Amino acid sequence: MIMNIKRIISDFWPVVPVAVILGSMIFSHSCANTTTPPSGGPKDTIPPVITEIFPALGQVNVPTHKTSLELKFNEYVVVKDAKSLFLSPPQEKAPKYKLKGKSVIVYFENDLDSNRTYTLDVTNAIADNNEGNMFPGYTLVFSTGNQIDSMLITGIVQDCNTLQPLKGATVMLYKDLADSAVFLQRPDAAVKTDDWGFFCIRNIQDTVYRLYAVIDENNNNKYDPDSEKIAFTDTAIKPVMKVNDTLPELQKYEMEDTVNCLARKTEYELNVFREKPSKQMVVNKERVGARTAYITFMAPYAQIDSIWIKGVPSDKLITQFNILQDSLEIWVNDPKPQPDTFYLNVKYLKTDTLGMLNPAVDEFKLLNPDRKIIGKSSRKDIKHEDTIAVVTVDAKPENVEQNGFVFEFKYPLVESAFDSLQYTFINPKQQESKGKYRVEQDSLNLRRYIVRPVEKLMPGYEYKLKMPHRMFRDINGFYNDSTEVKVTLPNDDKLSTLLLDLKNVNNKYIVDLLNEKRNQVIRSFIVEKDQVLTFPYLKSGKYSIRITEDLNRNGIVDTGILLEHRQPEKVYFYKLEDGTFLIDVPEMMEIEQEIDITEMFN
Repeated sequence: MIMNIKRIISDFWPVVPVAVILGSMIFSHSCANTTTPPSGGPKDTIPPVITEIFPALGQVNVPTHKTSLELKFNEYVVVKDAKSLFLSPPQEKAPKYKLKGKSVIVYFENDLDSNRTYTLDVTNAIADNNEGNMFPGYTLVFSTGNQIDSMLITGIVQDCNTLQPLKGATVMLYKDLADSAVFLQRPDAAVKTDDWGFFCIRNIQDTVYRLYAVIDENNNNKYDPDSEKIAFTDTAIKPVMKVNDTLPELQKYEMEDTVNCLARKTEYELNVFREKPSKQMVVNKERVGARTAYITFMAPYAQIDSIWIKGVPSDKLITQFNILQDSLEIWVNDPKPQPDTFYLNVKYLKTDTLGMLNPAVDEFKLLNPDRKIIGKSSRKDIKHEDTIAVVTVDAKPENVEQNGFVFEFKYPLVESAFDSLQYTFINPKQQESKGKYRVEQDSLNLRRYIVRPVEKLMPGYEYKLKMPHRMFRDINGFYNDSTEVKVTLPNDDKLSTLLLDLKNVNNKYIVDLLNEKRNQVIRSFIVEKDQVLTFPYLKSGKYSIRITEDLNRNGIVDTGILLEHRQPEKVYFYKLEDGTFLIDVPEMMEIEQEIDITEMFN
């Protein structure tokens, strides 16, 4: 009974002020004194309720100087999170507060602007003093002018790659439509997203805005591109919804109330991304061995004119960029002893003090981390892997058909004999036969090679691949040890298979199978035409399908660029007919799903 009355009061205050008086009367007779809780009895699980506010909801002509707002509750409370006392439009300094009796008094160090509608949101900020029951939230609306603005917008903020909602993002509206506004000014209105990534910016003017969402790490209500993530709409927007206290979007729901939280209308979808850094320079460098080092750049796609090490002939250097060209590996292809210090010089386009890219030469002094006094006393410290061409071989039963046998050497090779590999298979009758294979060098990693069987792999067969001794030599002059790997396809009868029939594929796409939590990629394909993808050997459970549009066809998910109005590459999760995103795979089943790619991305 008490719970229901308190919830009614919380939902409808101050629309029905009589309820406050009634609630106060009932609580005064039915509830224990909150300052001296009785011994024994049920634990208090009821959150605080507002009984009085000042200025009143919708008050106009509120003074701009030394303004303070008071929220009085039916019991003693504490402020759990001062950052959740959020004023819109935000000021240079965050709101301050003090506790007085059962009231929270919020005040401001700066004067308010004249003729402005303000909102103070206290969601996730206040709890009762005794049990810590969180106050579900409230938004106090007032104006320093003679009217209250009446429009609102809603939406959701989510991660651009996982499409998971982001809590605590700052959503901001700017009447200044210049691209620089979000960098230099505080917004004209703002709000924080809730646990569902949902936002509602209420009581705003009926005008045109730019809409952004920022993961505001320093809480200054501006965008810092060097350390923060951002999202934006492609065009300016204008609100179309009017404030009405009966709207579900304006209610303060408990975050566990899935039905009501998901029923709220979202007008805009903002996908947060981290921009490529705008400045280019070398940010890290290290010599990780006698003949190897690396350098990393602040921004991707570094433009290097030349690179050299003093005293090392240029034809002895081997270099390799990663796919984003922001990290460069360097090897010296010479087995002779190398100096303890490398003087590495890099000539590249570097950002100058004016923010322009200009040719520059940086020299770095790199010490050999393995430098030792060679002698009898140090030989006992030499390990076996220090004297061989180290190689790892990866072949997992569940994906060897797709990925093959993957060989990765620690250092680049100067001699290789892949035709010496011994590939055999044993059938269920224990008859052994030679198999055929082909070898591919990874286009992005010159130390990585993929050995693919020519014949189709069969369940119940054992496949063996052996690398003979001393057939491969690396830049250190070391040869490999003999290595053998065995693999058998999974033959558990309870495993299932998922088939994806992709239709209307008119571009390049990355298709990922993820686990239920979307935090692990189980298998990935790159497709450019209509085809059926097979995901075999799946345990019973729930899976999701993520599809990314690879517009520039580089095989990775590219981020956005704010000043170029370029959104991150589109990512969607396959949605089933019932509106869910999880495919339930039972045991011992072959499931087929048809996906129209053009329909999904349009």
